[in-house]
Amino acid sequence: MTKAQLVSKIANQTGINKSDVLITLESFSNIVKSTLENGEEVFIRGFGSFVVKKRGRKVARNISKNTAIVIEEHYLPSFRPSKEFLDSIRDNKNIKL
Repeated sequence: MTKAQLVSKIANQTGINKSDVLITLESFSNIVKSTLENGEEVFIRGFGSFVVKKRGRKVARNISKNTAIVIEEHYLPSFRPSKEFLDSIRDNKNIKL
């Protein structure tokens, strides 16, 4: 689902103007980004958590040149679904991939 499809679906379900839904969605994503950039986590009960994961320094291999490269320590944003969310997906028989 794209952002435009998400905005349309929310607007249809709530009766809120699409432009207002888009502004709200953009504000939500900006707040989550800035919160993660500050090293904090965002918890949404019943849905999940947006967290920052630390990846340690490691040595990798460039297969095409057969050389070793060093990947420095870095941080990655991540989403950790709640138990209720995980259970609802696991128990859903309608998912077809």
